[in-house]
Amino acid sequence: MLKETEIKQAVRERYGAVAKSKRSTEHAGTRAVAEAFGYSSDELASIPAEANMGLSCGNPTAMASLRPGEVVVDLGSGGGLDVFLAAQKVGPTGKAIGIDMSPEMIERARRNAQEANVSNVEFHLSEIESLPLASDSVDCVISNCVINLVPDKSRALAEIWRVLKLGGRLAISDIALKKPLPEVVMKSLAAYTGCVAGAVTIAAYRRMLLDAGFDGVEIIDSRADLNAYARAEAKSRPVAQSSCCGSTAPASQALPVAQTSCCGTNQKSDPSIHDELAELLSMFDANEYAASVKVFALKPAG
Repeated sequence: MLKETEIKQAVRERYGAVAKSKRSTEHAGTRAVAEAFGYSSDELASIPAEANMGLSCGNPTAMASLRPGEVVVDLGSGGGLDVFLAAQKVGPTGKAIGIDMSPEMIERARRNAQEANVSNVEFHLSEIESLPLASDSVDCVISNCVINLVPDKSRALAEIWRVLKLGGRLAISDIALKKPLPEVVMKSLAAYTGCVAGAVTIAAYRRMLLDAGFDGVEIIDSRADLNAYARAEAKSRPVAQSSCCGSTAPASQALPVAQTSCCGTNQKSDPSIHDELAELLSMFDANEYAASVKVFALKPAG
């Protein structure tokens, strides 16, 4: 079994490295991932390009029913993709708050907010299991492919419960398992940081939410194709770095990072999380074992 400290350090390092990269909506593969998991071209065009780094597994703001004046918190907010979209929905009388454990992600998100002159957002460096927010202060909690990365999910859900107001809600996009993963995947740290090995079954997810005190729990398979990550990464490779999977893309659309092909030809000794995930997905069909799910739940009003 992977240790909690080992997992957290790997997640912090891997996602911190992504934050320092040049990935953005301007690159074909990054844009393709976001679109594959439910973001429209209009939504992506309305926010800073560097807020999107191709790390989504859904679009929680599309299902959160956010209203003007509300306070919404995004757990694992990255470069601010969902925070900026939420900020548009809650308007100037509301607030969108991002929480992330990576200093590099927080720096990138704050820079995006400053450059875009968005004033109703704020970003905090914190782990999800210990939120720097007052109890009963939040109308809605969203998250995008992040709860699966948290080792102590019950503690994280308890914190979500604490900060939500009575009658508050959560709307989460996440990865959940349909059946047990192959043993080699379960033991892979790269599979954990890639949002696969840390996922729990849909039944276990529902049980944890109910145990935390939530009502109205719904977990819906979005039917999104998880292999979109691998196809998008292949799409971002220049022709000179064609992968053995057969997918290529013009050099002008290539991401400005070194690549690792599924043939095992490494361009660098420390591949990015996108490289690792693409290679992992070349080994097995993620759709057979896991699903992108929409998770809804309510904190009872009284």
